[in-house]
Amino acid sequence: MTIDVRPIADPSSGGAGVPASPPRMGRRLRPNFLTGLVGAVIGYLIGHWLGNLIASDWSRVQNSSMNDTAVVLGYLAGTVGFLAGLGIFNYPLAKMVGRDPILVKEEGRGLARYFRYTPDHKVVGVQYLFGMLLYFFTGGLFALAIRTELLNPTTHVFGPDTYISIVGIHGTMMMMMMTSVIVGPFGNYFVPLMIGSRRMAFPRLEAVSFWLTPPAYVILLSSMLMGGFPTGWTGYAPLSNEAVLGMDGYLVAFGIMGLSLIVGSINILATIIDYRAPGMRWSRLPMFVWGTLTTSVLTALAPPVLIGGVYFLGMDRTVGTALFVDAHGGSSYLWENVFWFFGHPEVYILALPGFGLAAEMLAVFCRRRLFGYNMSAAGMIGVAFLSFFVWQHHLFMSGINADMRPLFMLTTELISLPTGFIFLVAMGTLWRAKIRLTVPMLFTIALYLNFLLGGISGVFISDVPADVTLHGSFFVQAHFHYTIMGGLIFGFFGGIYYFMPKMTGYELNRTLGKVHFWMMFVAFQVTFIPLFIVGWLGMPRRYFEYSPKWQTLNDISSIGAYVLGVSMLVFVVNLVYSTIIVRIPAEENPWHSRGLEWQVSSPPPVDNFARIPLILSHPYEYGNPEDIPVADLAGVPHPDVLSDPSYP
Repeated sequence: MTIDVRPIADPSSGGAGVPASPPRMGRRLRPNFLTGLVGAVIGYLIGHWLGNLIASDWSRVQNSSMNDTAVVLGYLAGTVGFLAGLGIFNYPLAKMVGRDPILVKEEGRGLARYFRYTPDHKVVGVQYLFGMLLYFFTGGLFALAIRTELLNPTTHVFGPDTYISIVGIHGTMMMMMMTSVIVGPFGNYFVPLMIGSRRMAFPRLEAVSFWLTPPAYVILLSSMLMGGFPTGWTGYAPLSNEAVLGMDGYLVAFGIMGLSLIVGSINILATIIDYRAPGMRWSRLPMFVWGTLTTSVLTALAPPVLIGGVYFLGMDRTVGTALFVDAHGGSSYLWENVFWFFGHPEVYILALPGFGLAAEMLAVFCRRRLFGYNMSAAGMIGVAFLSFFVWQHHLFMSGINADMRPLFMLTTELISLPTGFIFLVAMGTLWRAKIRLTVPMLFTIALYLNFLLGGISGVFISDVPADVTLHGSFFVQAHFHYTIMGGLIFGFFGGIYYFMPKMTGYELNRTLGKVHFWMMFVAFQVTFIPLFIVGWLGMPRRYFEYSPKWQTLNDISSIGAYVLGVSMLVFVVNLVYSTIIVRIPAEENPWHSRGLEWQVSSPPPVDNFARIPLILSHPYEYGNPEDIPVADLAGVPHPDVLSDPSYP
């Protein structure tokens, strides 16, 4: 099929057939990542000075240049300075003073565009991809530090305070920074392509959602320089009120990431609801779009609660309020409820897009329509709805009102039903299918297997009697890693191998890809199966000394973690080798997918489609003897759409 990718005529261009481009600024004057760093340093210094000025009369911080107020204001002002240095405020400020704002469209292919604030959703998707890889590898290094400490029950690499800080920063890096690990790269890049749109609804908000993540990353890492934080990733009060300055980095970083999630979800929801091409009915949405849609609902509703909690805890630490201090009329239970009202939907914020992406790859490599498309969509909606009714199962052992336990035990078990719908669809699609065991398909099958094992182990700790026994043990940690890393991260890497030909025009080496998969899959099992056993035997997590009888199992787990780390190096070698050194060219549609995103050139053109396509059929009509095309890519005249200057 020959596709016309020439841009349509823009009314402002006089009908010449090429969109009018705003005048370009000189390269030296154009804001970029470096100017953002300069703005961040200036902002931090101003905020730190202001914080010391405000706190100068408080006896507890006299004669000190470092206090909670100065640190928090420094972080916040540094973040604002970073965004200002990137040029994010140029557009709204120009509008406010009545000037015609300039927003340059990225049309080149140089690396410089990935270090700038840009409205191109495909550039933002690539920025997210490499950002998430950086955050994941950083969290992985802290995980290796944990497993190194646990090689011996009594000989220590780190002191107890340093160790608990490493545990906390590992968990926070993975759960906070990695929240957008699939929606960020693949949602931003492919949702407009999958629904037949030429851009996101709010492209500037989309770019802001990514550029909020680097400050959060730096702020979180800087907490280690200020003593770390002893609370793990949950930030439990009253311990968080008593912690050293490193706790401020945790609070500000979590708040910034919460804002990033909210901004990104609003953009994706508006895009899916309002920017679908003609014929793209709800019953024709790709499953990845369903996963992204339900996830965006969660990220629009849950993070505001977290931001409120972070704000109140920050006030406790800076101005002396006592919302979470029991001794002064507050309640530490309040923090637990606020945190987990975000923290448990967070689990499904991570899982749902992974399920959607796995369903996409499942249909392609089984060469058949999804078994129970409507059931899968209903399962995702059900999971999203019920996820807000289960948060107190994390509080079974907190001493909170015991009368609430049966209700939250029931809701926790009920959420397994819509999750089961998603699994049944996967199993029905695999049944008697002609499966192509490509690298993405291997990761897809592993996702379902790992999540199934994580779900089965979760049945035990969803019931109060078993939770009383296993709470706070390595059994819970192993369950959580099977659910999140075993599901989400395997889906993430499967998505990279699947979408890389479309994003870059190059295919990752398949042999190295299979080496990466098998090393990662086997090492993952070796790492976490022993932790189920030591947890069942009673070993608590977050302890750096333990009984010598558990050393063998811990050593096996640590060896598995090292091999898991080596498998990540294999992936990096494959990425560099295939896209930079050798550059293995890929076919336009190497997987022979019917997805709309695969019907344009690789990489896609700046405006995605020459004209708004007309969607003609379901995206999973594999094996249909009539061979119905998925869309009319030449486009048909839609005057209401094409004449709207807000929808180029």
